Amino acid sequence: MSDKNTYVLAHDVGTSSVKSALVSQNGEIASHATSSYGFSYPHPGWVEQDPQDYWEGVVKNTRNILEESRLDPSLIMGMVFSTQAMGIIPLDRDDKLLGHNITWVDGRAEEQARWIMSLLGGKKIFEKLIGVEITGKDVIPKLRWIKQNRAELYEQIKTILDVNGYLKFRATGHKVFEWSGACSYGFNLKKKDWERMLFRISGFDIKKLPPLVRSTDVVGTLTREAAEALGLPQNVQIFGGCDDTQSAAAGSGSTTEGDAHIYLGTSAWAGITTGKNLKHKNGAVVLQSADAHKNLLVGITESAGANLDWMIEKFYKLEKSDPAISNIYAFIDKETRGVPPGSDHLIFTPWLLGERCPVSTTTTRGTVFNLGQEHTRGHFVKALLEGVAYNLRWIFENYQRDFGFNPETIRAIGGGSVNENWMQGIADITGKQVETIGRPTMAGALGAASCAFVGSGHFDSFDQINQYIEIQNTFTPDPSVKELYDDQFRSYKNVYRGLKKAYIEANLERFSQIDSQVKAEKIE
Repeated sequence: MSDKNTYVLAHDVGTSSVKSALVSQNGEIASHATSSYGFSYPHPGWVEQDPQDYWEGVVKNTRNILEESRLDPSLIMGMVFSTQAMGIIPLDRDDKLLGHNITWVDGRAEEQARWIMSLLGGKKIFEKLIGVEITGKDVIPKLRWIKQNRAELYEQIKTILDVNGYLKFRATGHKVFEWSGACSYGFNLKKKDWERMLFRISGFDIKKLPPLVRSTDVVGTLTREAAEALGLPQNVQIFGGCDDTQSAAAGSGSTTEGDAHIYLGTSAWAGITTGKNLKHKNGAVVLQSADAHKNLLVGITESAGANLDWMIEKFYKLEKSDPAISNIYAFIDKETRGVPPGSDHLIFTPWLLGERCPVSTTTTRGTVFNLGQEHTRGHFVKALLEGVAYNLRWIFENYQRDFGFNPETIRAIGGGSVNENWMQGIADITGKQVETIGRPTMAGALGAASCAFVGSGHFDSFDQINQYIEIQNTFTPDPSVKELYDDQFRSYKNVYRGLKKAYIEANLERFSQIDSQVKAEKIE
């Protein structure tokens, strides 16, 4: 390969936007662009997106980057995607879309999840065997849901792709499934193949899934149609890429044994890189890393920044529309700085979309606990941010007990990591040193680009990415608030334990009845 072709277009396709970056071999981001999209909610518990929006975002961002950078397109040797996980995108025999993407936050298959667990002796036995219970948000139950409730649609399906696979298909015309993305469907980490037992249990025809590839594999080059839409030459190579969790881990510099990172965006997660063969436990899952030789231990918090956006819509609507307030997040941050650590004992559990880790449940919802007349709007926001931090502490607490990992330092990435007040709070609550990096919102794109650079031979290994990561700030736990936060953390966990049955009583029936309400309708 010519030495001059050292640029990669990396597209980080997340829950709410596509963040794209033009990355050079020396880790520099020459240009970047972002395009946003939304959700549709056809029924309670359903959360869908139009796959065409992803591709249009990729095309728009690519065009904007080429215009802004003025780079000769012939210098771009490859393109790669990192994407939200657990997508279900059905194609027919003519490779046409049969419906929207059933996203990872969609919880329609609770009944199917319980049925699958019952086959192996119920929830408790299933959790002991598999390591983690499954919920209505997991892929296997949703595949069974499609077969049971959309039999006609199921018969029309020739291929099911995730978001990454769909974008690679749009770019190359080839249908494949990358290893890290396959983990949410059922992937055997030792055999590097589909976990066929799960598909047999669900009754889903595994032939509807395409061949597997690694993150560093070359899938193909651009089709003529894709090249014309993007403004790129047809010889641009498309690499396997990976899920956004794995690309973010690589982009944070967490590439060696025991390296820990947290991501704070629409959702949040805590991840640890390891070469060990571990089992899922207490909502934490073990996934294929972007590096074919490593795994990634991950605990996902369903809603982090999404909680803050919800609060802005409900409590800061006037301020958001005020032209005098240029940055609503900066405005809110200033308002919370007057609130003491612990939010005057107000606790907010951030489970607006249910939860995966440290507790795995579809029925749990957000709770405001210990509300008094002394509490203000700023207390609510501070308590919300602290709630996410308590969740992360709970995850790391489980990591130490269940897997023996107790990192002293964690690397923070994602849009939330630019909030210094929040980072200090996470350091104080977890008792761990928190490091932030330059360009934290581009970590996913940088990690995705590393798949292409390793695959093309420009990088010797994923470890090389650390040469290009700059530590921006370091936050050290404040010992003066340790006792306060220890007490608050105990209360936080007790809120869940005390209300667990109440959550089930309040929500199980309404979520279970979704199936009967929509059997006669079609997926939009």
